[in-house]
Amino acid sequence: MKTTQITPNILYEDAHLLVCCKSPGIPVQTRKINTPDLESILLTYLTSKGEPPYLAVIHRLDQPVEGILVFAKTREAAKELNAQVQNGKMEKYYLAAVSGILKGKESRLENELIKDAKTNTSRVTRQKTPQSKKAVLEYRVLKEAEDISLLEIHLLTGRHHQIRVQMAYAGHPLLGDTKYNPQAGSEKEWQYIALCAYKLIFTHPKTKKKMEFQVKPSGNFPIV
Repeated sequence: MKTTQITPNILYEDAHLLVCCKSPGIPVQTRKINTPDLESILLTYLTSKGEPPYLAVIHRLDQPVEGILVFAKTREAAKELNAQVQNGKMEKYYLAAVSGILKGKESRLENELIKDAKTNTSRVTRQKTPQSKKAVLEYRVLKEAEDISLLEIHLLTGRHHQIRVQMAYAGHPLLGDTKYNPQAGSEKEWQYIALCAYKLIFTHPKTKKKMEFQVKPSGNFPIV
């Protein structure tokens, strides 16, 4: 899948923050030369309007994943939004299409995850270790079709590849996930992962108003 998002999809913007929808296939940040990332695209956008080129990344999405992200436009806003992430006050909801029909229609998954930096993957460990981090999510089944389930997932911690790893460990890997779903094909094949950060709720860092944003997955999503 090639990156197509050059013009940012801005959902909301003011003097303190910017909320946008990231397309699948584009990284939030990258060190690769000649590979556009969302941060640089947004900085170009701000510069074109004559605004200071300051943008703080508050949270991230994996490159194949689409959905809502908030960025801070001031250091004060960045500090406040980062605090909300750390304190669990920023609520993140995802839509995920997974393999199989789940027995429990609502559940909570808690696992210890270990990241392997060499392979850029994470795995579940049964025992807590100094290297492991607790990962927690809640899900509910929204729809079932043949051997596919559509889930709403409330992410309660933000670990590396968390949803992808936990659902695969539970026996229901995400469709199109070449890292954790054996049925998805080779890692060298760039595929669309059926995962969308579709709803984000947080408190505005300046006005303290509740901010809520929601999007629909792109046309490649298998069932919605």
